[in-house]
Amino acid sequence: MLSPAHPRTTDDPQYTNWDRARLSVVVPVGVIVAVAIVCIVVAVLSSAQRADEVALAQERHLLSTALQNFGRGVLRETDSVASSQAAFDHVRQTFNPAWVEERAGSWLGNYFHHDLVLIFDKTDQPIYSRLGRFSVDGPPIDLRPPAIIEILDTMRGRNERKSNALSLSDQPATDAGARAHVAELRLVMGRPAAVAAVAIGDDRLAAAYDTEAPILMSVKFLNAEVLNSIGAQLGLSHLRIVARGTVPAGDYLYQIGAPDGSLIVELAWTPKQPGAEIVRNVVPFIAVALAGFALLGAFVLRYMRRTAVAIAAGENRLRHLALHDPLCGLPNRIFFSERLEAVIEEVAATGMPAALFYIDLDHFKDVNDTLGHPVGDELIRNVTLRLSHTLRGGDMVARLGGDEFAVISSIGGDSALLMALGQRIISAICAPYSVGGQNIVIGASIGIAIIDRNCAGGPDIMRYADMALYRAKNEGRNRACIYDNAMDADLSKRKLLEGDLREAIKHGQLRLLYQPIVDKSGDVMLGVEALCRWTHPTRGEISPAEFIPLAENSGLIVELGAWVLRKAMLDGLAWPSLTVAVNVSPLQFRRADFADLVERTLAETGFDPARLELEITESVLIGNFDTAETSMLRLKALGVRLALDDFGTGYSSLLYLRRFPFDKLKIDRSFVLSIEKAADAAAIVHAVVSLGRGLGMKVTAEGVETADQHLFLRAAGVHSMQGYRFGRAMAPDKIAARLEAPEAFKVSGDQPTSLAG
Repeated sequence: MLSPAHPRTTDDPQYTNWDRARLSVVVPVGVIVAVAIVCIVVAVLSSAQRADEVALAQERHLLSTALQNFGRGVLRETDSVASSQAAFDHVRQTFNPAWVEERAGSWLGNYFHHDLVLIFDKTDQPIYSRLGRFSVDGPPIDLRPPAIIEILDTMRGRNERKSNALSLSDQPATDAGARAHVAELRLVMGRPAAVAAVAIGDDRLAAAYDTEAPILMSVKFLNAEVLNSIGAQLGLSHLRIVARGTVPAGDYLYQIGAPDGSLIVELAWTPKQPGAEIVRNVVPFIAVALAGFALLGAFVLRYMRRTAVAIAAGENRLRHLALHDPLCGLPNRIFFSERLEAVIEEVAATGMPAALFYIDLDHFKDVNDTLGHPVGDELIRNVTLRLSHTLRGGDMVARLGGDEFAVISSIGGDSALLMALGQRIISAICAPYSVGGQNIVIGASIGIAIIDRNCAGGPDIMRYADMALYRAKNEGRNRACIYDNAMDADLSKRKLLEGDLREAIKHGQLRLLYQPIVDKSGDVMLGVEALCRWTHPTRGEISPAEFIPLAENSGLIVELGAWVLRKAMLDGLAWPSLTVAVNVSPLQFRRADFADLVERTLAETGFDPARLELEITESVLIGNFDTAETSMLRLKALGVRLALDDFGTGYSSLLYLRRFPFDKLKIDRSFVLSIEKAADAAAIVHAVVSLGRGLGMKVTAEGVETADQHLFLRAAGVHSMQGYRFGRAMAPDKIAARLEAPEAFKVSGDQPTSLAG
């Protein structure tokens, strides 16, 4: 018989498959839940303990920092008195008790609550003392406990800094061993205190003082009032000084010791225990969390389905962000490279050529530097809109970075059509912009590369377009150039020439010639204009029209301009009656240190600033009003003259003449050469002369070659002239010869006599 109490086993027929399945689920889930509960409890307890440790470490760190700040504050307050010129005058030079009481003792004692203020003379005798907020009447109290004497010895360089105090200043000693100031946390008369000692006088001089400098010493005890203030600021409960062995349970003992191991002070406070609070607050939520486990499973699948949808949408957005510029929304370099490779494959398959336009904005960096990056960003967005409106729907425009854009167009390989599209892009970009109340004008240079079946790949196309862009910049900017095979050789040639120019500047292989500037009669030389010339050792004479743009594009113009400025001043010392005009590149003028360079060169050469005339063009001023005005006003303060060169050929604006302190206008040679051919040129010359006279400026005409031009300009009221009629650019010794014998160079007939024969 079976016992009635016999348990049912797994062999029992009534132990169904469902029970087995349920058991196989319940047991693992139960184990998982039990393990989860244990892990949660352990995590809560360990987190609570860790939180208590972190909170205590943070309190220790805050207290250590606060004590250092307390001591350094005493040093700063003491130094504010001792390092002043007034302290130097009233203590070191002539001791003034009234000033010392008011500006040293009363200031430190009453305002900063220092407990002890002492001043020692060069023999370390006290000449002033103050206890807290009360001055000492009569002779100073001789308060010189061992702690004070040690600090005096350290300040005088009589011994190394003692290790029984905690240093709060890393100010090094002078060669004599003395120090300008000392700040320490130490025991003074058995009490912990912050002590600061500072040599009297200007801080720059104090470090160099000998050991006889008067010393201002101030002591502020670490008392209950100070600790209460620190405790209130840091949230430290019951912060106080305790005697050894008297810390109650639950409080934390914090010992501050000196480097030699001696004890300075013991502090105690009741630390915060966020861990216990965490446990109390978390326990109710653990129960709720356990109940939430049941609901969590139901929501997991639903959440996963929604997450899958969100991930798909996020991937699309991330791909868009990865392939588009965040500022203007155009395709970026990655997207552009992919599209370029696809177009190359299409061209190879169909035989229909396409074109790449590589666009670089001119003067965009100046806008960023002078008006700020927000204005530059808005300008980029405006350029984007103009490009999008200029191009056809099937063309792709991308921003490659900074001020560089690229366009892939299916316009074909016809050069005329390519140049027409390039000019449309340039015209659109170069039209003035109004951004943030600023009227901005920039330029654009474009390199064009044709994509045909012979293309090797995207990098080659980009290299071709880059070389064409380089050619466009070297030919004067604001233009488009189409790549041809000769550009490879031309680029190599330019790179070699750039290296030769760098060596020529370095080794002084350039020279300056000077073209005379004469009065309206043409007989009296008023000044000269410095013109740079370069004779290459193998290529011979190289035109300035070739090497000056090369210097500007490579950045060598800054070094070249500095050399020309110095050389012109040195040569000009031999001609005390003449002004010396020097052309300044826009890149050189926009540098923040240009005015410093001029001032330094004037001082080094001894050249009279009133005889130096700097010629700048209108392009210097575009989008650069405030910076240009500051530089020009500083140059004017030095006594230097300023001339607006090539007036009328750029973006001529009356605003320039009203706002900027020009002394002279120079009429461009193109107007002078057209006087005899075009009536409007003569009218322009009359207008410029009248404008200059009305604004109190001198007017100089450039490029005067014939007698008729001379007579017309003289009648128009031009103040001075230069050109082949009065002399070509010549060596410095020729200028000196002309000054010595001016009658030999008087104008006669249609050419100056100096050029005859």
